[in-house]
Amino acid sequence: MISGPHRKALKGGEPDTTNNRMELMAAIQALRALDRPCRVALWTDSQYVRKGITEWIHGWQKRGWITASKQPVKNAELWRELLAETQRHEVEWHWVKGHSGHEGNEAADRLVNEAIDDVVDQRRRAAPQR
Repeated sequence: MISGPHRKALKGGEPDTTNNRMELMAAIQALRALDRPCRVALWTDSQYVRKGITEWIHGWQKRGWITASKQPVKNAELWRELLAETQRHEVEWHWVKGHSGHEGNEAADRLVNEAIDDVVDQRRRAAPQR
């Protein structure tokens, strides 16, 4: 996160998850970390997150969290959390191609890899010793 001269790096993970859930959690946690309502430019390499929050979510809400193909919305609880966070802020959503040299995206990828390593290490320590 960058605000003027201030920078804050956030990372986290959970075992047995999906990329889409972690992309959603990244956006939720970034917005949640803001102490007060802000104007935010949020960059993501996830079209799932960007299109989901700017386009698809309106239809999902109208249909009672059912997709256009009549299936339950995957990760609906996270979409609800993200929607609640976006209502606290004025968010401008941007998409950036992943692994294309974008400084912020490359930094995010490094944090993701650190978080994955942390989860693996936690699992290793929690595993019974043989």
